[in-house]
Amino acid sequence: MTKITSRVPPDHQPCRRDSEGAVKMNRNQKFSNNQRNLRKQPPGDRVVRFKCSLSNTVLDVLRGRNWQEIKDDGEWDFYWCDVGWMKEVFDHVYMEEHMRICHFRNHYELTRKNLMVKNLKRFKKQLDREFGKVESSKCEFYPQTYELPSEYHIFVEEFKKAPGTIWIMKPVAKSQGKGIFLFRKLKDIIDWKKQSGSYFRPQGERSEDKEAPELYVVQRYIDNPYLIGGRKFDLRIYVLVTAYNPLKVWLYKEGFARFSNTRYSLDSIEDTYVHLTNVAIQKTAPDYDPEKGCKWSLLQLRQYLTARHGIELIEDVFRKLDDIIIYSLKSVQKIIINDKHCFEMYGYDIMLDGRLKPWLLEVNASPSLTASNQEDYELKCRLLDDMTNVIDMENRLTGKEKRVGGFDLMWSDGPVYVDDGGADCTPDPGFSTNTFLGCHNDRKKQLKQLFKKAPVKKS
Repeated sequence: MTKITSRVPPDHQPCRRDSEGAVKMNRNQKFSNNQRNLRKQPPGDRVVRFKCSLSNTVLDVLRGRNWQEIKDDGEWDFYWCDVGWMKEVFDHVYMEEHMRICHFRNHYELTRKNLMVKNLKRFKKQLDREFGKVESSKCEFYPQTYELPSEYHIFVEEFKKAPGTIWIMKPVAKSQGKGIFLFRKLKDIIDWKKQSGSYFRPQGERSEDKEAPELYVVQRYIDNPYLIGGRKFDLRIYVLVTAYNPLKVWLYKEGFARFSNTRYSLDSIEDTYVHLTNVAIQKTAPDYDPEKGCKWSLLQLRQYLTARHGIELIEDVFRKLDDIIIYSLKSVQKIIINDKHCFEMYGYDIMLDGRLKPWLLEVNASPSLTASNQEDYELKCRLLDDMTNVIDMENRLTGKEKRVGGFDLMWSDGPVYVDDGGADCTPDPGFSTNTFLGCHNDRKKQLKQLFKKAPVKKS
């Protein structure tokens, strides 16, 4: 069990005063203050101390930086915590100026499926009032969505308008494809309610002897996905937010497309191997090959799409991906509790339909960082190592950088533009914003140049 401490420093004890009212400290208090002053100091020339709640690639990368691993209740500078710790412990912990943790206090405003849509709808209405429909239309990148059970009756009315339409049910707080299913008929929801024990309380009914139902979202299923080799896929894009006020966003060049293991068809909507691209689902397929996996790099995908559809169209698609990221973050900017100790690396899941329109499926606060094969492991090691370079526990950066390894600064209280040629793309991007998703980048050379004047400090 995690020990909960007060945000007031533990050694902050009342002091005695002499006859003239001057503060007197005993030897223990002086020693305690000296200890606290030492703890308050940023790492500087000493080694960075870290804690990690995971035992996967994250732990490997942090150990690989030669930082000192702290266990139990030891003093730390950097903590890769889980969301449970944020909920239960964060508000009770005193943190010094330099300490960093990997979540914002109410990250769920963007990463819970129902709250994400709620905030996007609200933001769209705000843009419509302030700037008009042209601007608000840029938020039309998520499927038609209702929360169950609270919006069940509204959903039924919409369902009746288009009989035969396929809908998809998703639990709001689960990941890796758990609890998701497709349906065409309302009776399928009734059958699901009986099997799962969930219920929808009729309007006006109050019940004290029943547990609250698990929340779900029901969305209009995107039944015309863009297919490659007859297979459906979605994109996993990594986004690092280091502050919400002012908003500061970094976009990682690398990522991947996750393919289904089975050719796409609407003949069998209950076949998860056809309709869900989550690796946790696909790796259980009888013919799944863990070495080959079901992934393309975003570089491969961008090259394929450009060869098939041309430079101009694909540049526009990738610009729309940028818009999805920024507009979704701005929708929660005033809601997320900004804290200088916090950062968040999100995993965006986006799908392209047959017209190459991108759709935001969900945003993950804890994207899987467990590798599915060696190539995946190396990608996630680069991602995490560059993330720690951006967080800069060793104080090696100036704060003016637009590129750190594979991360490009895409927003810093406003859009960030290219001024140094950017990265190598195939083909070169024709736009001026500082985003190079799916582009080649020699990160080792870039990092060497970046830290040439500020070598890594050794303990």
